[in-house]
Amino acid sequence: MPFLKIPRLILASASPRRATLLSQIGLTFEVYPSNIQEPIPPNDVSPEVVTQQLASLKAKDVGKRYTEGIVIGADTLVSFEKELLGKPQNNKHALQMLTRLSNKCHKVVTGVSLINLKENREITWSEVTKVYFRKISKDEILYYINSGEASDKAGAYGIQGRGAAFVKRIEGCYFNVVGLPLASLVEQIADFVPDVSI
Repeated sequence: MPFLKIPRLILASASPRRATLLSQIGLTFEVYPSNIQEPIPPNDVSPEVVTQQLASLKAKDVGKRYTEGIVIGADTLVSFEKELLGKPQNNKHALQMLTRLSNKCHKVVTGVSLINLKENREITWSEVTKVYFRKISKDEILYYINSGEASDKAGAYGIQGRGAAFVKRIEGCYFNVVGLPLASLVEQIADFVPDVSI
């Protein structure tokens, strides 16, 4: 199926999950991870604002290394009870996060930034998905943490892996929970790049 044909697309992320999602829909792209240090997100700012700011910073950081092309920056956070949850600092932190999320609803927010380097234009937005966890036991959580999956993911779980067993249902975009809202990304690229073909 023919999809987006863009002369040069650059993913400003080291996330293998985001790369897999872009490949899944037939996009050809380069990977150049951003070097910015992700700060601990403040809880007095909305997750939409925080993720958009971080996505923009990542895209701009990588964009400085190119003269043309479209750069994609993205950042994902979990929002729970007015607190923003990023990646766990260690296994104990992961245990605390997953214990809190058990049998509750949380929001996964991904901010995305697109920069057209040749035209020096940027568009940034965010998408929200509600995720409902079933009740999970401490033994299940420890088993999951020991698998190694929790360490590099916002909220300490990945819906595309073993963490799927925790999820009762979602409201919104599944791919947003993985790390990139594909439908809105395609819409924005098509809108953002006039000569793009779909």
